[in-house]
Amino acid sequence: MLENNWNATLYEGKHAFVWQYGEDLLNLLSPQPNERILDVGCGTGQLTAKIADAGARVMGIDADAAMIEKAKLNYPHLEFAVADARLFQFDTLFDAVFSNATLHWIPEPEAVINCIYRALKPGGRFIAEFGGQGNVKSITDVLYQILEKQVNLSELFSWYFPSIGEYASLLEKHRFNVSYAVLFDRPTQLPDGEMGLRNWLFMFGTRFFRFFTQQEIENIIQSIEQNLKPLLYKNGTWTIDYRRLRIIATVNK
Repeated sequence: MLENNWNATLYEGKHAFVWQYGEDLLNLLSPQPNERILDVGCGTGQLTAKIADAGARVMGIDADAAMIEKAKLNYPHLEFAVADARLFQFDTLFDAVFSNATLHWIPEPEAVINCIYRALKPGGRFIAEFGGQGNVKSITDVLYQILEKQVNLSELFSWYFPSIGEYASLLEKHRFNVSYAVLFDRPTQLPDGEMGLRNWLFMFGTRFFRFFTQQEIENIIQSIEQNLKPLLYKNGTWTIDYRRLRIIATVNK
């Protein structure tokens, strides 16, 4: 898994919608007092804190050290650690594992699912939301079309956006019972007017640009904006075509 060059300040300042939309997922988690819950891909800790507010004993992990550093500053009373979602393990088991807007960054889903399974108590639950099949397709179609003229696409990072059937089958393979799975559209407005898509690409697309100079990156972003403006830019706002996959599953042990 390639590391993304995350900017924790930009994430909090311009992309708060990531965890704000995730607040609705907490209703599916329904954290209970004294439950031990693991938040995988906790970012700067906002949803981790809301889980703690319900009385649960929560730990947040993220692969990015800058995100974890900011989470510790935001919520010094909570437990956070740098950890790879494909490799983590703990001495104690959890009642639930929660993950919002993280798993589409990891193109090795079975490694993640195996870690989550091993972290849960018998009957423990896994609640997640992430990009599903067709997520930001308008952007990826244009991005790949532009980049394939300049680099070998097989060398580029690709997000993992599975269908319901694909992901539910992987969970069942690893001894989960899937009780809920839904794929739904969530058109998402970006802040900052005309700069919205550019900021989004600088926040979430840095992996795609690692072979290019700053001037080449600027040219690529301008080309993306020109191609997508007729489709995604209306009334001074960029609205991108998010599609989200939500999952609830419990372990068989």
